[in-house]
Formats: sequence, C-alpha cells, structure tokens
Amino acid sequence: MTTVLTPASPLTAADRCDRCGAQAYLRVVLASGGELLFCAHHGRKFEPELKKIAAEIQDETGRLTAAPASPGEEDH
Repeated sequence: MTTVLTPASPLTAADRCDRCGAQAYLRVVLASGGELLFCAHHGRKFEPELKKIAAEIQDETGRLTAAPASPGEEDH
C-alpha cells in the first residue's frame, strides 16, 4: 500500500476501523474530502479499491511488527 506521510496526527487506540471496530492503523483521505479508518486486515483486503479513491493513505501498520523496547533500553 502506498504510504503518504502527512502532518495528520498519529492514530491512537481510540481510532477504530470503520468496518469492524478494531484498532485502526490506516487513515485513508478520500479524493472527495472524507476519511476512512481501517485495521490492518481490512486495509489489506480493500487495498485495490482504496488506491483508486484515495488522495492520501496514512499507513501505520509497521507499528504492529515493531519490537518493544527492552527494559533499561530507554535510558541509553
């Protein structure tokens, strides 16, 4: 999926998928002006259609595979 970094605020746990209600990791800004939020699963499922109608896609799915910091690692 094409990622466009915009000054939009990062997605939080309060942002929910418009399809299933799970935590959203993708924000799709539509060419028509609205926006949709999707979990990683539905973002992948609808990717071909979203690319056709999106002006921007904010993809934060990389956060799902990022390794958490080890204890004490933040101090260095």
